[in-house]
Parts: sequence; structure tokens; C-alpha cells
Amino acid sequence: MSKSFGAMSIAQLSVLIQGAAADPVDVAEAVFESIANYADKAVFTVLTESRAMAEARASSKRLREGRSLGLLDGIPIAWKDLFDIEGLATTAGSVVLAGDTPAKCDAAVVGLLRQAGMVAVGRTNMSEFAFSGLGINPHYGTPVNPRGTDLPRIPGGSSSGAGVAVATGLVPVAMGTDTGGSVRIPAAFNGIVGYKATSGRYAMDGVYPLAKSLDSLGPLCRNVRDAVWVDAAMRGRTAPDVVERPLQGLELLVPENIVFDGAEPGVVAAFEAALERLQKAGARVSRAVIPAFNEIFDLMTRYGPLVTAEAFALHCERLAGPEAERMDHRVVMRTRLGSRTTLPDYLRILEARRRLIADVERLVGDRLIAFPTVAHVAPPIAPLQQDDELFFATNNKTLRNTALGNFLDWCGVSIPCGTGLSGMPVGLLLSATARRDEALLGIALAAEPVIRGDFA
Repeated sequence: MSKSFGAMSIAQLSVLIQGAAADPVDVAEAVFESIANYADKAVFTVLTESRAMAEARASSKRLREGRSLGLLDGIPIAWKDLFDIEGLATTAGSVVLAGDTPAKCDAAVVGLLRQAGMVAVGRTNMSEFAFSGLGINPHYGTPVNPRGTDLPRIPGGSSSGAGVAVATGLVPVAMGTDTGGSVRIPAAFNGIVGYKATSGRYAMDGVYPLAKSLDSLGPLCRNVRDAVWVDAAMRGRTAPDVVERPLQGLELLVPENIVFDGAEPGVVAAFEAALERLQKAGARVSRAVIPAFNEIFDLMTRYGPLVTAEAFALHCERLAGPEAERMDHRVVMRTRLGSRTTLPDYLRILEARRRLIADVERLVGDRLIAFPTVAHVAPPIAPLQQDDELFFATNNKTLRNTALGNFLDWCGVSIPCGTGLSGMPVGLLLSATARRDEALLGIALAAEPVIRGDFA
């Protein structure tokens, strides 16, 4: 194979396809060849080669006839294993759903990207039922982080296969979901871009839930521009409507509490260096305590996490029956904790959440919030598989920074900003308050090359 099409950005590949320098059929064949030759078979749970080749042939015919559907026509995409794909059971990374009735139609966003001409190559692996930020899966295997050069390291979760599929150059984009960080964490750990939209920005029909109050979607891809293009199509737009915004005068707020607690020195150094580059490019940085951060964790201590309460409500019957024996015991243990949250407790959490969202919106205003996506780089897999106590402690720390944004209904983009321990990638998370996605993406377009610095 002369070209690794999956290793290109959407923008690079689109130029080739739209200019007739690459045929969508050849692109799809090359992608499947790359997947077949890739040693780690835990990245995908299923490939949809027949569908993909039919979609690629249709795209090729349109382009030859001058009927391109736009920038995404012929571009391969992989879907996390909780998006309905017509004719397949949606397993959500679990063996207990493998025998379910196949989906009668695509999930809404799968259908929208199909209408934009994208080619669905398969489903990527994930943490079982999306309930872990580490990406370890005992049923379908754990994809190995391709950035690790010393020993096998976690991919991040729950969109584990999505992060690895893009980082290793198998596909240019993979779709994930994000309830507590499941797009942004694997993006940071694998050195790619991950965009989590404000909850409700996209149709959720046909997406297997975790916690409906917190669930959101977003792509993992090579750069912010790719995310902008995919975001437009996911909302039924024929072209992006995000405008790149200047960095001169950009106001960034860096929290002084919670997000740097226990952070690895290499992570802090990479973040601060990127922040300094942004300041030299014209951004203004202020630092302050965000009291809501502490109150969120106080609420979790008092009433239990919102995500755990809603996950338990979803799975309580399953957990009480024989299916629990076939599930990852760590997922079972964590989900059962949700039984401790009473209905009055749950309502108190929701009321406090509404108040805290309003409080933080007043505090932040039009500023963007910046801090490390994760306070540490991707740790080794083996110790986490062998020690449940270490697993839960690491999972909590991994999810800590990103979960704040889900609770406060922020949108966010994780952008690689350098490397930390063992040369592993570090992500800088830019966030904005709810429904300011266009502003966030417009600033991220301009900020990305500055944030990346020398990171490839």
C-alpha cells in the first residue's frame, strides 16, 4: 500500500478525494488493509466492510458525476460500540448485549454522517457500558496506547478504540461519547484532538446511554478543523458555520483549585509552557478559585456521583440477575454504588447542579477555561488489571478534571500540548460554558498550533 489514508487528517484526505487524486473505493480498501495488518486486534469490535465498500462505491460514482455531497464525501469514520448501526446488535462493549435484536436503523448521527457521504468502517472497542475512564475491557481486550514505547499503557476510556484507531492512523476520525471525559481522556492520552459538545447539541436517538443528564457526543480526530467539519454534519449542516477567532485579547481562566491536585510535574510543565505560548500570542490569563469545583465533590461525597446514580437506575435489573456474573466485576462494583443514592438525594443533586451551572456561568462569563485534560499521562495496563484498589483510584483521578465539565454542562476541546513522563502525550483542555460551542471551536482553531508547539 503506497498511502496510509487513515493517517491523514480529514482536510488532507478531502483534498485528494475532491480533486480526484484518490478514489473513495481505494481509500476504503487501504483502510481495511491497514486494519488487517495492525497487530492489536482489540481496537475494533466489528468491521462493516460490506457496508463500507457499498458506501465508498456510491461516493466514487457521485464524484465522477460531479455530484459531491461536500467535504466529507468518501471520508472513512469509525463508530464507538454504542451507536446503533442498522443490522447489528449494539453491544456497548459488553457480552451480555451480544444476543440482542439487531438495530432496525442507524442512530440519528450515524444517519446524518452517512448523508454527508462518510464511509462507516466499523465499531471501536470501549469500556464496558462506557463506565470507566481507563479503557480496560476484559471481554474484547484492551487496545494498547500506540504512543507508549516502554511498556503497554492504557488508551483511556471509555472511547478507547476510537482514540487508538485515530492515533495509530487506521482512520482519520472516530466518533465517541463523553459522560465524564470519554472523548477528551483518550484524546489526551493518545496525543490527538477530542471535542465534547454541549449536551443536547446532537440528536441522541440510537445511542446507548450511560447517564442521560450528562451524556454528550463528539469526534476524536487529528485537528480542530476536522472536528469543526464533522460537528456541522452531525447537526445536518452542509458546511461549517464556525468562524476562526483571533487570539489577541482572548481571556483564559485557569482554576487554582482541584485540577492540579496531585498532577505529575511533566503534565504541569507541558501545560504551563503551552499557556506561556498563548500569552505571547496575545491571550490574557487570569487564575482564580472556582468554588463550584469543591462543592461538586462535596455533593459526590454526601449523595454519591450523579453518573453512578443514573447508571444504576439503567442497569439495576441487570445487576440483580445472572447477567451481572458475565460483566466486568469492576463495572458491577462501581454501578452498584448508585443504589446508595436515594430519590431525595438525586433530586438534591439535580437542584444543586442547576444552581452551580448558573453560578459558574456568572463567574466565567465569556472567558474560556484552561487546565490539563488529565493530571497524569497514560499509566501501564498490567498493574491496573491486577489491583482493583489501584484501578478505582486511578479511574477517579483520570476522570476528575474532565467530569467537572460534564457536571457543569461545558463543551470542551482537548488539544495535545507536549509530553510528560516517558514521553507520553499531555492534553490541554479548553472549555466554555454551555452552548458556546461555536465560540470555543472558533478560538480553538486559532489556538491549536500555538498550544501544540513542537508536538507532532
